[in-house]
Amino acid sequence: MISKNTKIFLAGHNGMVGSAILKKLKKDGFKNIITVSKKKINLLDQQKVEKFLKKKKPHIVIVAAASVGGILANNNFKANFIYENITIQSNIIHGSYLSGVKNLLFLGSSCIYPKEAKQPIKESYFMTGPLEETNDAYSIAKIAGAKMCMEYSKQYRLNYKKLMPANMFGVNDNYDLKSSHFFSALTKKIHIAKIKNKKSVTLWGNGKAKRELLYVEDFADACVFFMLKKTKENFINIGSGIEKTIEEFAKYIMKKLNVKLKIKYDLSKPNGMKRKKLDLSIANKYGWRAKTKLDKAFKEVYSEYLKLKK
Repeated sequence: MISKNTKIFLAGHNGMVGSAILKKLKKDGFKNIITVSKKKINLLDQQKVEKFLKKKKPHIVIVAAASVGGILANNNFKANFIYENITIQSNIIHGSYLSGVKNLLFLGSSCIYPKEAKQPIKESYFMTGPLEETNDAYSIAKIAGAKMCMEYSKQYRLNYKKLMPANMFGVNDNYDLKSSHFFSALTKKIHIAKIKNKKSVTLWGNGKAKRELLYVEDFADACVFFMLKKTKENFINIGSGIEKTIEEFAKYIMKKLNVKLKIKYDLSKPNGMKRKKLDLSIANKYGWRAKTKLDKAFKEVYSEYLKLKK
């Protein structure tokens, strides 16, 4: 039985996703949340992770720790992404099992699905076709984590759930253009173009790729919801239903920033998957839906971005 005093270990609490989950847990009154900094425990160190988990003995583990980035970083640093993600998640998942943890929440990614997957993408399409080449190393790492949770749940009779979110954005996002996700990159590019009185903004690829955008606080809400919810399925898509092309998202941001720019396209940069829209039937069946409107979410995120620039 999960109570407000249940001991929860949140791995990766300083990142965009982890910080949103921590905020949600505290808001909902959970009092026994365990976090640890990189300085104290290097999650790449198997022995230290196992020792930490055996000492703390959490009832629930949430795996929000990951090495993440946008399409350029995923394509340029494949060795880093596959090694760091497989190692971190394996250390936490296996260490949780060794420490007697029965309940674990693994946070995956929609990039685990085949690049030519039928839309909207159902959970059953997992491992049914080739991956998008630009981020295949990161995808394979996330697939390994999801598969590990599946097999540990079966073999050891554990409740290790997997949540697969759509493309996310939110407070505490990364705005480094070399490693950021598409929406934070667009926000920064258009903001800079505005303050420097530029006439145009350049998008990577042809701007026609479609993406579903999920506010990180909605994902945090889903994480806590499904942490508490008893479900038949342990592999669940989480999305918002908000879908636009990259070009349409750029135009949306321009409108919000009250600036008109000519859109140029850098065709030397990859487009990524043509479309990524998740089927949300399972999440909706249990009563979960994203609540935050895009306008409200963008206002909060852009406000934080402006503070970062001061």
